[in-house]
Amino acid sequence: MLLVDDEPVNLKLLEALLGPRGYHLLCASSGQECLDLLDRESVDLVLLDVVMPGLDGYEVCRRIRADAHTAYLPVVMITAQDGQQRVKALESGADDFVRKPLERSELLARVSSLARIKRYQDTVAAQSAELEEWNRELEARVAHQVDELERIGRLRRFLSPQLAQVVIGDESLLDSHRREVVVVFCDLRNFTPFAETSEPEEVMQVLGEFHRLLGTVIDEHEGTLERFTGDGVMVFFNDPFPCEDPAGRAVRMALEVNDRTHDLAAGWRRLGFDLALGTGIAQGYATLGRIGYEGRYDYGAIGSVTNQAARLCAEARPWEVLLTERVRTTHGGDLVTEPLGRRQLKGFSRPVDVHCIRR
Repeated sequence: MLLVDDEPVNLKLLEALLGPRGYHLLCASSGQECLDLLDRESVDLVLLDVVMPGLDGYEVCRRIRADAHTAYLPVVMITAQDGQQRVKALESGADDFVRKPLERSELLARVSSLARIKRYQDTVAAQSAELEEWNRELEARVAHQVDELERIGRLRRFLSPQLAQVVIGDESLLDSHRREVVVVFCDLRNFTPFAETSEPEEVMQVLGEFHRLLGTVIDEHEGTLERFTGDGVMVFFNDPFPCEDPAGRAVRMALEVNDRTHDLAAGWRRLGFDLALGTGIAQGYATLGRIGYEGRYDYGAIGSVTNQAARLCAEARPWEVLLTERVRTTHGGDLVTEPLGRRQLKGFSRPVDVHCIRR
C-alpha cells in the first residue's frame, strides 16, 4: 500500500493505523514521488492526500488513471471537506474517500474493501494471462496440425494413405519385416498393341482414367498401393497395418475394380480402343519394408506371393479374376468360384490350384 501525504505527521498516523494490520507500506511525500514509486514498485492500493504542493491529489489521480499499468489501481483519497472535494475526487478517478480527521474503523473498512477488489482484479488478470497463453498454445497446436495435414496431403500424392501415415508417425514400421499378405495384380489386356497404334495423348488419357479409378477403389478398401506399372498395378493387404479379413478386402476390391473398369471400357470402345482387365490374387508370406537408396525409397513386398499374383494375372483372360486355393478358403464372405484345375505357373516348380471368381 502506498501512502501519499506531504505532512510527515499524517504519514506516521497512517502507518500507526495500518501497519499492525499486516499491510506492507510505502510512503511518498509528494505527488511526483508517488508517480515515481508506481513506476518502480508493485502497489495494490494508494491512499492519496488531496492538498499537496506541486501536483495535488486530483492531478496525481488523473495521471494514475491515464497510465495503462495503473488504470485500475484502487485509489482512496483523503479529503478535509465534504461536498465539492468529494465530487472532484470522484471526477479525477478516485474509487473511494475518507475524511480528516481519520476515523480508524472507517479507514480500515474502506481499505479492506478495496484491497479485496484488487485481489479480484489480480485474479482476473492472472486468468486472462493464462487464457492468452492457452490460446497461443492452442493456435500453435492447430498450426502444427494443419502443417501435418498438409504434409500428409502432399505425401498422399505419392504414397498410399497407410504409408503416408507411417512416414508421419512411427517410421520403424518401414523396417524390413515378415508378414502374411494378400497381393492383387491387375493390368489391361491388349494394352501393348493399343499403345503402339495410338497417339501418346490418347494413351495418357486412358491411363489417367484407369489410375484415377484404381486410386479411389484402393483407398476405399484400405489397400496399400506398391506401384503402378504403366497399365498395371500391384496392391497388398495386411501391411503396413494389419487388418481383418485381408483376403475378403482384396477380393472385394478386385471385383469392384473389375466392374468399374467395365464401365470405362465401354467408353474406350466407342473411341476404338479394345481394352479389358485381368486380375490375379495370391496369399502368402513376404518380406516387406523400405527398398531403395538414400534420397529415393519405395515401400515394397518381396517373396513368391507377389510373383504368384503376377503370374495369375498373366494367366487371366479378359475380365477374369483368378485366385489361389488359399485365398478362396480364407476369404471371409460368400464367394462362388469355378475351379480351373492345377496350373503350372511360370517360374514355379509345383503346380497351383487356381479358381476363377464367378460372383
